[in-house]
Amino acid sequence: MKTLTLFAAWAVAASAYAGNPIITDVFTADPAAMVHGDTVYLYTGHDEALPDKPGYVMDDWLCFSSTDMVNWKPEGSILSLEDFPWAKANAWAAHTIERDGRFFWYVSVWRGEGLGFAVGVATADSPTGPFSDPLGGPLVSSDMTPDPINPEGRRVTWDDIDPAAFIDEDGQAYLFWGNTNLYWAKLKDDMIELDGEIHQIELPHFTEAPWVHKKGDLYYLTYAWGFPERTAYATSKSVTGPWEYRGVIKGLAGNCNTNHQSIIEFKGRDYFIYHNGGLLTGGSFRRSVCIDELRYNEDGSLQRIVSTLEGVPSADEPRAK
Repeated sequence: MKTLTLFAAWAVAASAYAGNPIITDVFTADPAAMVHGDTVYLYTGHDEALPDKPGYVMDDWLCFSSTDMVNWKPEGSILSLEDFPWAKANAWAAHTIERDGRFFWYVSVWRGEGLGFAVGVATADSPTGPFSDPLGGPLVSSDMTPDPINPEGRRVTWDDIDPAAFIDEDGQAYLFWGNTNLYWAKLKDDMIELDGEIHQIELPHFTEAPWVHKKGDLYYLTYAWGFPERTAYATSKSVTGPWEYRGVIKGLAGNCNTNHQSIIEFKGRDYFIYHNGGLLTGGSFRRSVCIDELRYNEDGSLQRIVSTLEGVPSADEPRAK
């Protein structure tokens, strides 16, 4: 009886934490979380590569929702490559944001040989859709940006990926994106057109996965650093820079070459959402989303991210003093 009582107590305690990875029945990658009211909506990529077949197999995006950061409700595959007839393959990293009651889902897709990757956008009146493509073509395409040159001296067309939107306190919206090159541009009020020129940001060892958020008086730009990827960050007093590099805050993802982060504040707690290859048959092409706490020092710097197996406690639980 004592053993059963102890087990029951352990089970209750364990259930109060999310556990990492947070989704175990499907492979999820490139998390982008959005707080809307009392709910967090988590948008992810969907890895479907077979265990013995290296390479990304990604045809749609998934959505999950939670009111406590522990229990996640699957909202299903609510956006796919089929919703972008001009896209040929690779439903890569994406980001959803709300403005004036409308939702904008920025995605990375492959347009085809010679055209490269592009950023598209889908819109909806609900965080779970239905979403549709208002442009019928890319928002950002490779003919708008200078494609990088690989070590063999060949032009590559993969720098227009990993979009991340941000709306500043004055209402101005921005889009950040890139691989090898880091770009940003203003968005018009309709959120589906660029407003003005495309700018570049130079940061040490920038690879991909930019994410911008603000805490207090500081803007934070986190990104994937090097390859295999770590996570680094820079800070600024303005969303348009200049950006001061502050260092690496997260090491290599377990059993996975890539790092891709999302940062939110929810119910007074700060969260760092990322992926790894932590499931039994996981890996670089079969990734899984995890969540751990994000902590700030008094000077605004970020503490190093500690990856855990237990994950985060319920957002509804009182914070430990």
